[in-house]
Amino acid sequence: MRFKHLLLPLGFSLLLGACASDKDINPSESTAEEIFAEANKALDEGNNSKAAELFSEVERQFPYSQLATNAQLKAAFSLYENEKYDEAILGLDRFIELHPGNVDVDYAYYLRALSYYEQIADVSRDQSLTKNALDALNTLINRFPASKFTRDATLKRDLTLDHLAGKEMEIGRYYLQKNQINAAVNRFLIVVRNFQTTTHVPEALHRLVESYMTLGLRDEAYKIAAVLGYNYPGSEWYEASYKLLDPEARKKLLSEEGWLDRTIDSLLTR
Repeated sequence: MRFKHLLLPLGFSLLLGACASDKDINPSESTAEEIFAEANKALDEGNNSKAAELFSEVERQFPYSQLATNAQLKAAFSLYENEKYDEAILGLDRFIELHPGNVDVDYAYYLRALSYYEQIADVSRDQSLTKNALDALNTLINRFPASKFTRDATLKRDLTLDHLAGKEMEIGRYYLQKNQINAAVNRFLIVVRNFQTTTHVPEALHRLVESYMTLGLRDEAYKIAAVLGYNYPGSEWYEASYKLLDPEARKKLLSEEGWLDRTIDSLLTR
């Protein structure tokens, strides 16, 4: 999930060019400009820990200087680059609270979302951080629809949704294997209803067919198979569901009788 080439906003990135001397400076005896330049030098050299400390020093020593606000944001960026995500999030929350009208506040929201996104765990583990990432991405997208970071955030939101759907599928399959059919049905319905844009929907529909057939609910299985066939006609999951149906149901399915609502929306009120 690591996002190596982080795009910097224009006003933020222009400050990267400040010059620094070849020798390290003593922050307690230096100006804001000198400390800021040394922090940029450390950041350019990949010394993210030192950069974060120096940017924070600018804000601490010169809280009312022109560079203090930029230093606060760049300290958070340095922490992000150093994979200190929790610390970066705390810094970004503070920046957003103190500077809600700053020209780079959309970038702060974006970097905050990435700090959660980078911590997304495998579907076999707890997904609380994945949900946090989704919330943070949605906040950026909804608040700043015209931001240059929104397009990438939208792509990452789709990946995050797919990840959450994958977790529900894993749990559903587990229940299915343990013959806890009703519990499995609930999980597969969550995927169909809440994660319609993800890649997991065709399998979720098939697993519903499989579950309903196991429960002896053949009419329910047929209706789900019809939805699957209508929306994903070439899917391997539709072929698998088709094989589970009896000959009469297969014939009925292929006849495409118009009375049956075959859209996924028809499942949302079930």
